Amino acid sequence: MRSTPDITPHLGTLLNFRRDLHANPELKYEEHRTGDKVAAYLTALGLTVHRGLGQTGVVASIYGKGRSKDNPGRSIGIRADMDALPVTEINTFGHISQNKGRMHACGHDGHTTMLLGAATTLAQHPDFDGTVHLIFQPGEEGGAGAKAMMDDGLFEKFPCEAVFALHNWPSLPAGQMAVRVGPIMASTLRFQIKVIGKGGHAAMPHTTLDPIPVACAIVSQLQTLVSRSTDPLDSAVLTVGKITSGTVENIIPDEAIIAGTVRTLKKETREMFVEGIKRISSHVAAAHLCSAEFTLRPGAYPNTTNHAREAKFMAGVMREVVGNDNAFDDVLPAMTAEDFGFMLEAVPGAYGWIGNGPANGQPGVSLHNPAYDFNDDNISRGSRFWDLLARRYFEQPAT
Repeated sequence: MRSTPDITPHLGTLLNFRRDLHANPELKYEEHRTGDKVAAYLTALGLTVHRGLGQTGVVASIYGKGRSKDNPGRSIGIRADMDALPVTEINTFGHISQNKGRMHACGHDGHTTMLLGAATTLAQHPDFDGTVHLIFQPGEEGGAGAKAMMDDGLFEKFPCEAVFALHNWPSLPAGQMAVRVGPIMASTLRFQIKVIGKGGHAAMPHTTLDPIPVACAIVSQLQTLVSRSTDPLDSAVLTVGKITSGTVENIIPDEAIIAGTVRTLKKETREMFVEGIKRISSHVAAAHLCSAEFTLRPGAYPNTTNHAREAKFMAGVMREVVGNDNAFDDVLPAMTAEDFGFMLEAVPGAYGWIGNGPANGQPGVSLHNPAYDFNDDNISRGSRFWDLLARRYFEQPAT
């Protein structure tokens, strides 16, 4: 088995590219400048670029020796997300965000750059028997960009035998990588409950049906879905992050709005929560002569569930890149959510983590934190990983 080409000569260009993206972040489905930069880089490598899937997505294919669009052979997809977050950055380094209220606080600038690094060496040394589809995805942060690209025909236009993705992970020290078979990230759903009562004067509560204490009772009872309806060996999180009601202190309002999110690792647990939230909100409201309307809001993501063969393969490549002591194939799942789960429902594949903490073993600044920054040491490490994963994949026998 041959080693990967040396990425070192390209690291200066890639570092500047990553920091330029960080300084010019764009939110979901607004990644026009980012898409232009990615497309220009890929075009300079001699690749044909396809744009417009999922509005602002970018896809390019690298054909191994003897392969072509008409004769692609076996093919895989590697996905990097491109969008930023509505966060105001507090860092002071030279590549701080120039777009007020927008920030690459999740490292998608680094993910994009790592895949471009691999594209560089794969395109310059295409001595593998297959096709690598490079998928630069918009709208991961709440926009379900993976699904949008799929709805626009991603896997029909670029068929994949397997798909892979990688996310930086601050709780892993730099130099470590991790993956697992099965769910690695939770599903998420967003819900709203409208409690409808009868408003009136605060001094005459007996003439009203106050929705506020009813909403409080619903919030309290919803937690029993975690403590009493979920298997203790399973994992689930229910969070109410917003309650809205009333205008002034001496008026009892007509309604109260509860908004929250649910994270689960199993589809059946997720379905139990949907039914449970409906049941509890309706019955608690009725007990107080009020009513409740339950609504699922847009933005639900499925579990990110790794397929066994692909996860084990990914773990093997991780061991080649960072060594046996720094590669983990049994990492505990996280209750965060990721729209790569949509792709894994359609195509076998795996999703892994690359450590973004400092090398001293302490956790790094958390994702979505205004002081976050991607660890640039991962540009080399991640580029080599993607290059090696592609080459090793086609050395395996077909399933």
